[in-house]
Amino acid sequence: MDRLIFILCFCFIFQIIYPFYAFAKGDDSYATNYKKTIMIDLDGVLDNYSTYDKDSIPEIKTGAVDFIERLDKTGKYELVLFTTRSPKLATEWLIKNKIDKYFKDVTNVKYPAYIYLDDRAIQFRGDYKTTFDEIEKFNTYWK
Repeated sequence: MDRLIFILCFCFIFQIIYPFYAFAKGDDSYATNYKKTIMIDLDGVLDNYSTYDKDSIPEIKTGAVDFIERLDKTGKYELVLFTTRSPKLATEWLIKNKIDKYFKDVTNVKYPAYIYLDDRAIQFRGDYKTTFDEIEKFNTYWK
């Protein structure tokens, strides 16, 4: 039984880690059949967020469905909804808006991903002073 668990864990880790390892080594042959994960935040990215209500999610943003469909049509990306909201509530919202088929998962766990799409993000570019200044000046686009 321990051997089986080890093998299953190894296979899972290999699927997640190997593409990053291969890419770092300059080998993109694995990537030809591998979809890049994009983790997309819900509030402020896909919905018309302005204030938090734990029991409901605002209406979908204009253009969000077209954007998601466009990403899907490329065939290059695997989409994961990344939210602090209840996974059940978020999944119901995806179903209500008929975009659930485009998402592999709904989670509040940060997976290794190609891109994290979030309205509250600052890209770290290797310079802490610049990053600190950006943090001090930060505002979401919807405020």
